[in-house]
Amino acid sequence: MTAFPTTRLRRLRRTPALRGLVRETRLSAEQFVSPLFVRHGKGVREPIASLPGVHRLSPDEALAETQRLATLGVAAVILFGIPERKDETGSEAWDDAAAVQETARILKREAPSVAVMTDVCLDEYTSHGHCGVLRGDEVDNDATLPLLAKAALSHARAGADVVAPSDMMDGRVAAIRGALDGAGFQETAILSYAAKTASAFYGPFREAAGSAPKFGDRRAYQMDPANRREAMREIALDLDEGADAVMVKPALAYLDVIREARQRFDAPIAAYNVSGEYAMVKAAAANGWIDERRVVLEILTGIVRAGADFVLTYHAADAARWIEEG
Repeated sequence: MTAFPTTRLRRLRRTPALRGLVRETRLSAEQFVSPLFVRHGKGVREPIASLPGVHRLSPDEALAETQRLATLGVAAVILFGIPERKDETGSEAWDDAAAVQETARILKREAPSVAVMTDVCLDEYTSHGHCGVLRGDEVDNDATLPLLAKAALSHARAGADVVAPSDMMDGRVAAIRGALDGAGFQETAILSYAAKTASAFYGPFREAAGSAPKFGDRRAYQMDPANRREAMREIALDLDEGADAVMVKPALAYLDVIREARQRFDAPIAAYNVSGEYAMVKAAAANGWIDERRVVLEILTGIVRAGADFVLTYHAADAARWIEEG
């Protein structure tokens, strides 16, 4: 590189048109997946205090929200269920009449162009709030696997395009892939929450889904936030077991994990811009401390720049609108 004054990098920053020509990372609404919390009922839109602008939705309202997102260019949603009952094994997770399954059927019938993803986990459905069945005070990994496979199969029967196991049990991807293939759902994709840490950023989600553990925490099965090399092992194992795409969760404090995963693996990589990250932005914006639009777009750009192919984000609708407005 020739030094200053011959080289002046500011030359290509002078105008919006020039900046647009040389922009290295571009955001698109097609890169966003909007999380939806769904419950039984009709005409239900329950606000979630810690997630301003996000609601618990009945299936008809989830359809309306999905259609609104589609008009903005957001063509994918992921469904999280709010159960009517909870028990020790989380059996409503694989109930074909549960809210997630009912919503998936409606969306695939009424909004067929939208990709429907479903979260596969037991924590919302268990009376104890952990992600699997218990043996004493610990989650029994191997006893949980067939239950996760049953839930994924129920979602596939309802029409889910992608099932997304978020439980962090060892071997869950292989168990789910085997169940799907054995039942004739070879085309149903698996997005694995491969590198999911035991993070403090999940607080608002646990309020939204009512999924906080009744005792202890999830550090015995979710990853230690300090471990990047272990995250690579998790991703490699899930891909070997048949995952079609993998996820890093959360996103902002783990951009290095996203970046290394992008460098090491050719599979599609998702990142989850989680509830705590969203809530912090909303709180700061409500107090007038930040420019919400600029901060949100900068955050999402950073996640994509790090290497994510797509982003699960509660900002999806706003970000899509802001990108369209230019």
